[in-house]
Amino acid sequence: MEIVAKFEVPYYQYLNHEGNVVADLPAFAKDTQELIKLYRLMVLNRIFDTKAIALQRTGKIGTYPSTRGQEGVFVGVGAGMAKDDIFVPYYRDVGILVQRGVKFSDILLYWGGDERGNCFASAKNNFPYSVPVGSQPLHAAGVATALKIRKEKHAVLTVTGDGGTSEGDFYEAMNVAGVWKLPVVFVVSNNQWAISVPRSEQTAAQTLAQKAIAAGFAGEQVDGNDVIAVRDRTEVAMKKAREQNEPTLLEIISYRQSDHTTADDASRYEAKGTRETHWAHEPIMRLKKYLEKLGVWDDKKEESLQTECAAEIEKTVADYLQTEPATVESLFDYLYEKLPKIYEEQRDQLIQLGGQSHG
Repeated sequence: MEIVAKFEVPYYQYLNHEGNVVADLPAFAKDTQELIKLYRLMVLNRIFDTKAIALQRTGKIGTYPSTRGQEGVFVGVGAGMAKDDIFVPYYRDVGILVQRGVKFSDILLYWGGDERGNCFASAKNNFPYSVPVGSQPLHAAGVATALKIRKEKHAVLTVTGDGGTSEGDFYEAMNVAGVWKLPVVFVVSNNQWAISVPRSEQTAAQTLAQKAIAAGFAGEQVDGNDVIAVRDRTEVAMKKAREQNEPTLLEIISYRQSDHTTADDASRYEAKGTRETHWAHEPIMRLKKYLEKLGVWDDKKEESLQTECAAEIEKTVADYLQTEPATVESLFDYLYEKLPKIYEEQRDQLIQLGGQSHG
């Protein structure tokens, strides 16, 4: 017998769950103002998340996917991207999108059932939400192919959940990225659940990161509760994609501290006490402990930040609730470049009916 190949999957962490440094910090993490900025973004996202769930419970938006406990993943990834990079989201990416110019009120508009919130008109270089599981990596591979053909020195990043890695689309996207050497980074937000299916029942692979090896490029694990590690490894992977046309898979590990969406009830399948055990590792408290140890954070600053963020989110909610509803005929506005005659007639009928209903 002859061993023809061996592979490794590295794991990255800079802060442990006690807020202690366990590895040499990247340069940005030595700037306390940068760390406070990351901390503020995570707090802001959690307050938004809590408010969005309240809006859903009172019928003011539709189904909403919480990011509670996963703020380190999305804030860290967003902070690690350059402005000119292209982002292809799935449906739990609030913490990335708001760093790329998307307004919280647009996100509420989308989950309120208004597609105007999904066009991100105020923020270029972001694709709209794609909810079908595993579809995002293929979109990203297509965009990365276009960038390479145009010889543009940008990179693409896409996010999918751990469940998405069990889809054929995921493997196809990874394969073409490896063969064609595409400037793309695949982020797998491994929160341990694909709706009600646990990670252990989705795949027999020891890690999700190792799935990149079969596609011919690097895969690594990152502690998703350590926002410093997430930002650093995202920056490294995006730089490699831009400069070397080299893809990377980042498996970012956290735990879903919520139901899959507000339409789900995780108590039916999640073992009692599991969520509480993982809560000890959550990202906001971890960074807060470190900032306190550095002497740059205290109770007074925390109280001020909570008040400031809450006011910002309340303003966002007011903007959303005051948005004029889309007209009923807008259903036809983006179907065709030139609307066929049969649909023109239907559109006219809807306008007439709408006029009667207001008469």
